[in-house]
Amino acid sequence: MSQDKMKVSIMTDIKQLEFTERAVPAVGPQDVLVKVEAVGICGSDLHYFEHGRIGNYIVKPPFVLGHEASGVVVEVGPEVTHLKVGDRVALEPGITCGECEFCKSGKYNLCPDVVFFATPPVDGVLQEYVAHPAALSFKLPEHLTALEGAMVEPLAVGLHAAKQGQAAIGQTAVVTGTGCIGLMSLLALKAVGISKVIVVDVIDKRLAKARELGAFATINAATEDVVARVLELTYGKGCDLVIETAGLASTTNQAIQYVKKGSHIVLVGYSKEGHRDLQVELAMDKELTFDTVFRYRHLYPLAIEAIASGLIPVRDVVTHEFEFDDVQRAFTESLENKADIVKSVVYIR
Repeated sequence: MSQDKMKVSIMTDIKQLEFTERAVPAVGPQDVLVKVEAVGICGSDLHYFEHGRIGNYIVKPPFVLGHEASGVVVEVGPEVTHLKVGDRVALEPGITCGECEFCKSGKYNLCPDVVFFATPPVDGVLQEYVAHPAALSFKLPEHLTALEGAMVEPLAVGLHAAKQGQAAIGQTAVVTGTGCIGLMSLLALKAVGISKVIVVDVIDKRLAKARELGAFATINAATEDVVARVLELTYGKGCDLVIETAGLASTTNQAIQYVKKGSHIVLVGYSKEGHRDLQVELAMDKELTFDTVFRYRHLYPLAIEAIASGLIPVRDVVTHEFEFDDVQRAFTESLENKADIVKSVVYIR
């Protein structure tokens, strides 16, 4: 492959990935060119891979998946001063306008004109090189691995969920769902001082992973009465906070039943149906607050520091690693073997 060409994984059809060559992207004055090293496979990537769409975002092949990335800077634009060739970076994937009311108020994740990796029609990062704004390329400490750099993005979601729910030391929290974001939420809650985090799912191996990561208790919703068990674990009081990552009406309604009055339920997971029938009257009787999460904001530096200090062991969430040449197998197995594969990372070397 010539120096001005790069290898790119493209989605050509439902559940079908192929390789092609494209030109290495040009670098703007405020950009850096990054040699991608590691890419995490997100649940949204798998959804596009399996269904070709998420809501109104429809894949039109050829399309490049992947938005959780780390890599090495190989070229810097002339106006870039805080990064140099050889720096290792984690890429925050959303480029916002900087001019709308949301950007100017600091809530840039709500920018209506955001350009986000692997959100159709914008291509993702499963390719050898990416040009990206230097302002959204965060330098990693030398001792962090490429895998840890790729996990900054999902950790930012977990940290944002904890922040939205006003998580505080001394609380008891419940996390529903043990996908990557559920487990990142568990780690985020523990990092802010919540020692009693109860995790709910229906897959025993994933619940075992949650216990490995420090869950206070786990509940298998397929075999246990979740509401009764949470109340038992909290001595009848209920929990102070719920982070709901499963995206189900059933798990959300259970949360309404077992959470304390005046508490917070944070909705992170999207439902497949696009809506949920909820027990609103009970929520009103309990004066609950529903918080919602759309990605994150201002959290990459904090996430990197939490990983670098050893406070949040994100590498322990990753269960499977694949080489770039095996990207088709990585996606197929991640989709079809959810009992064993919690989180996959693809290395681009």
